[in-house]
Amino acid sequence: MSAHRKVVVAVMFGGRSVEHDVSIVTAQQIMNAFDEDRYKVVPVYISREGKWYTGEPLRDVKNFQQDNLLNSNDVLSCVLTPDVRHHGLILKPLSGRFQKSEVLRIDVAFPAVHGSHGEDGTLQGLFELADIAYVGCGVLSSALTNDKILTKQVLRNNNLPVVDEIWFTRDQWRESSDEIIKQIETTLEYPLFVKPATLGSSIGVSRVHDTQLLRASIDTATHFDRRVLVEQGVQGIEINCAIMGFEGSLRTSVLEQPLTWADFLGFEDKYLRGSEGMKSADRIIPAPISEELTTRIQQIARDAFEAVDGRGIARIDFLVQPDQKAVYVNEINTMPGSLAFYLWQESGLSPSQVVDELVKLAHTAQGNKRLNMYDYKTNLVHLAAQRGLKGVKGKAKGQSQSRLPDSEPAS
Repeated sequence: MSAHRKVVVAVMFGGRSVEHDVSIVTAQQIMNAFDEDRYKVVPVYISREGKWYTGEPLRDVKNFQQDNLLNSNDVLSCVLTPDVRHHGLILKPLSGRFQKSEVLRIDVAFPAVHGSHGEDGTLQGLFELADIAYVGCGVLSSALTNDKILTKQVLRNNNLPVVDEIWFTRDQWRESSDEIIKQIETTLEYPLFVKPATLGSSIGVSRVHDTQLLRASIDTATHFDRRVLVEQGVQGIEINCAIMGFEGSLRTSVLEQPLTWADFLGFEDKYLRGSEGMKSADRIIPAPISEELTTRIQQIARDAFEAVDGRGIARIDFLVQPDQKAVYVNEINTMPGSLAFYLWQESGLSPSQVVDELVKLAHTAQGNKRLNMYDYKTNLVHLAAQRGLKGVKGKAKGQSQSRLPDSEPAS
């Protein structure tokens, strides 16, 4: 890559997700953080219907108040092709006789889609097929951490502290709600938290104190996901820690304690009480806990990130009881709101330095991937053509057919 050529970064946001609006805000903050002398930032907006667009008007959050934004002449339809020959976006993919499609090659994809169809590994799979370097966790870790149930199972198997829980499916709830309520109230104690298994931004999450509210909250959660998680409430405080890096080289931020009147930070508390996203929420930085407990939480954050094979950036949320020195991993957010810029700034890194480091990490991960061998040639197709396919019956009755061995060494 020429030292004088700008690195082309495609920031992808929006998407078919209930966190669509949060993603728009996060993406604007990310795009504004890049040094324009070194990077060419390409906005890629995915509509609520799943249509892809690019164009300079998408870089101004004020334009999203316009109903006709996507009809602007400066906004083009586009797609990211998985064909490695293109290595980027196809602009105007449905062009006709008088308008040709164009290819815009990109160096790095920066997914800023929160939740479904973005943070859950689906976009990451597209980047892998296209062989494009991308910011953040890989397919497996993105999918895993997007699922609260599986995350808890992995963390518990790695001897990391999590609160007790019960989970069930939407169909199980519809068929036997009374039995599930009985199991919950026998196993856990109020207060409880009810959560859809795979959403973020506290959407669909409820804190409940009695049976009536528990039923109503589970009904609500089933509208957002096929599976529902009910967790034991903890009388303590929330502590958050951002983390960034790849494999053994991990950096943790200063800790924060979010504040809320109801001991629960809902969507409105996080995003609608001010004009700057998560930065506007009430919080104490650094968190008012002992140095010993701070160090312990930061180490658990590293251990949790490694347990889920994380890379890039994340914010890990903890439930903490300082008097008992009890710490529980609550959630791992691989695309935190506002990219946790406010935590990194308190740790000595500007937003520009954060996105620059994330692009470097994306290239590091891509270089590591290319150490893998993907082309393994054998003579299996030749043998299949000569002997016939294993398990396929002959054309004539009683006709025998040779079986291929389960594995055949290359000639």
